[in-house]
Amino acid sequence: MFKTLAETREAIFAGKTTTVQLTQHYLEQIRKYASLNAFLEVFEEEALEEAHRVDQKIANGSAGSLAGMVIGIKDVLCYRGHKVSASSRILEGFESLYTATAVQRLIDADAVIIGRLNCDEFAMGSSNENSAYGNVLHPIDNNLAPGGSSGGSAVAVAAGLCLATLGTDTGGSIRQPASLCGITGMKPTYGTVSRWGCIAYASSFDQIGPMANSVEDCAAILEVIAGPDEYDATLIQQTPEKYTSKLNHSGPAKLAYFKQYLESEGLDPEIKTYMLELIERLRADGHTVDALDFPYLDYVIPTYYVLTTAEASSNLSRYDGIHFGYRSKSATDLESTYKLSRSEGFGKEVKRRIMLGTFVLSSGYYDAYYTKAQKVRRLIRDYTRDVFKNYSFLILPSTPGTAFPLGGKSNDPIQMYLEDIYTVQANICGVPAISIPGGTHSNGLPFGVQLVADTGMDASLLAFAARLQAKISQ
Repeated sequence: MFKTLAETREAIFAGKTTTVQLTQHYLEQIRKYASLNAFLEVFEEEALEEAHRVDQKIANGSAGSLAGMVIGIKDVLCYRGHKVSASSRILEGFESLYTATAVQRLIDADAVIIGRLNCDEFAMGSSNENSAYGNVLHPIDNNLAPGGSSGGSAVAVAAGLCLATLGTDTGGSIRQPASLCGITGMKPTYGTVSRWGCIAYASSFDQIGPMANSVEDCAAILEVIAGPDEYDATLIQQTPEKYTSKLNHSGPAKLAYFKQYLESEGLDPEIKTYMLELIERLRADGHTVDALDFPYLDYVIPTYYVLTTAEASSNLSRYDGIHFGYRSKSATDLESTYKLSRSEGFGKEVKRRIMLGTFVLSSGYYDAYYTKAQKVRRLIRDYTRDVFKNYSFLILPSTPGTAFPLGGKSNDPIQMYLEDIYTVQANICGVPAISIPGGTHSNGLPFGVQLVADTGMDASLLAFAARLQAKISQ
């Protein structure tokens, strides 16, 4: 089956296939690989009806730029008249009253929404083992974790269950599973894509982004979903660039990498060797690649988790068992309704992060933890932006290793949190980052290469990522 939107559209316009036939194929694949548990719900009848409508628009020449794309959406994105649960029991039975801006823009561009995808509960996790609806399994080896929190989104693309997906990235939740599953995933600049209709984890970190088999498809999706929206005041109020028309990067580029990232004890030796060899290849092609110091490596994970858990504690206070979603059957009064509904409705990891967040925001600890973390965030952001005054891109691994066994890290939260060591910096700083497929480890598993750019430089990032992806695949 087709790997890219360009291949798909070429076949459709040549009369070799139709959007309906493509949708039928993906529905068959979803049934065939149901054991992967990537989809929580498949919109079978609706998707076929939408595909038929798209085929009619193609026939009369009025189809949008994503006509022919069959896409899945992470289960934190609202879609009117459809369930949305954030893979949590606390939202059991809840049906969305409106459609997320990003999802609506996909529909307006004639993409076919085929279903909602499993994820870590409330997007909190790096393995997709925290879903109330079961683990998502890695498509290469079902005993391995696919990464998270957008694990279902990554697996759906990697296993050929749809052409592309939307995920969300709070600390690497698009790029980390993309790396472990061997696909491309992008976190845009914070404020590029509206968060209206995205169930919040940490509002100053969350960003919706595309996952696909190619940089070109990520660019096509981002071009559609980006841009101002009256419902999200944090958006950059500028018309987004035409990313697809700016994918031709030429000439030498100036890149940097942080020595501490490649010297980290947790980095797989084969990935380290691959990255150093890739850097030499880039230099041989005429690019500048310099090694820099990054003095804040030991602070990125603590800063990220202090701030995101604080925001999660606030954001998740609305799930109380009163207004909507799960309500404990054992509750007898108002107090027990709150306590039991939240205790039974939230999973272990979500409760851990709520409690951590409540602690760092509490009287007597606010300045010691939350205020200090905000100051360190500013230091990390300023240092990173200073780097971009002299360099166009940072290059670094996407993940410290390849996919790990299910249950292998779930009993040690610190080890699990360190899975994000190479991805959280971009979220702390609000800058764009992308993971593209890199090499194949001797264990047969893929791993990604990550590129990071300065705020608002998404078009340049996509262009160089496309160039690098083409070089790697040679």
